[in-house]
Amino acid sequence: MKHPLHRFDSPAAVIPWQAIDDRVMGGVSASHMRHDPTGHGVFEGEVSLDNNGGFASVRAPAVAPEAAAGALACLLEVRGDGRRYKFNLRSDDGFDGVTHQAAFQAPAGEWTVIRLPLAGFAATWRGRPASAGPISAAQIRQVGLLIADRQAGPFRLDVREIALGD
Repeated sequence: MKHPLHRFDSPAAVIPWQAIDDRVMGGVSASHMRHDPTGHGVFEGEVSLDNNGGFASVRAPAVAPEAAAGALACLLEVRGDGRRYKFNLRSDDGFDGVTHQAAFQAPAGEWTVIRLPLAGFAATWRGRPASAGPISAAQIRQVGLLIADRQAGPFRLDVREIALGD
């Protein structure tokens, strides 16, 4: 069973998504989430390695429906650009703190569903390993997308849906 957290089929779907780029530490990378009129979201921008930067991200609140409490994985329907991304989960509503991350690389130019088992998410704090237990579907309060592949330049990840499932 699939339990949607975010669908990007309307312009309103991107409103809660906020960019958090390396500018928070003096970098100059920039990103945003926008709606594409063909019915999906677009996480895009440019990564810069200047000023010790190198990451761009967006995040939004996401409270898992009660029926999804036992879900085992995150399901991302995406179309990539050949670059490597990370999907982030947070168990609180705060700005800073422990994030659980899983890396993925969607095929360039091709829609696919990426399955990320919750058991495979690694706890991090500001990009470094953190000591925290695993995250469960019932604990999810925020979701996010991140690019930090040490490659400067433009990026684009198309997203139709973010869901929880088996």
